[in-house]
Formats: sequence, C-alpha cells, structure tokens
Amino acid sequence: MRDFRKYNVWQLSHNLVLEIYLLTKDFPNTELYGITNQLRRASVSVPTNISEGCGRSSDADFNRFLQIALGSAHEVEYLIQLSCDLQFLTVDNHLDLSVKINLIKKKLYHLSQKLITK
Repeated sequence: MRDFRKYNVWQLSHNLVLEIYLLTKDFPNTELYGITNQLRRASVSVPTNISEGCGRSSDADFNRFLQIALGSAHEVEYLIQLSCDLQFLTVDNHLDLSVKINLIKKKLYHLSQKLITK
C-alpha cells in the first residue's frame, strides 16, 4: 500500500484545494450552489482520487484513479477560467491558479506514464 502523503502531486493538489476554498469565500452568494460548489468539489476530487488510488493493490488500479484525478484537474482549469471571465477571480489569482493546476496535471500525467511503463 502506498502513502499518498509522500507524493508531491498530492501535496500540491491538497494545497491548491486550501487556496481555492479561501478564494471562493469571496464568490457571490448566488454562486454558492453553482460555480463555488463545483470548483470546490472538482478541486477536492484531485487529491481524493490520488489518495484512493494509493489504497489499491495494483498499479493498474492506481493508474485508473490518477486518470480520474487528471480529469478533475482539467475541470478545475476550466472553472478557474470561467471564474475569471465572470470576474469572481482577479487576473492575478487566475494566472497563479492556472500555473498550479497545470503543474499538477503535468505531474499526474508523468506519474501515470511511469506506472504504465513499469
């Protein structure tokens, strides 16, 4: 069994969740059950799926959860863009979050590739 806390990609994605929760506090109340909820859920899905995959017994199962995490990361990337376009996030916040989510996507991809070529 793997320890998810040892994966840098998990640490980065966990920190991103904390940052997204902080930033979405300032989103309009009318979006509480809309973009706010969706962005939070998608961001939480990334480290959650990494964690769940670590509890699986095979590399193939772990990889399947990494692919789910990667899909959620793509969703986060779009929701960050949408939030900026709707002026819920500043351009600076958008750029900062975009850099972070793209790094997470890259690391998920590389970890997945490493499992496939094992």
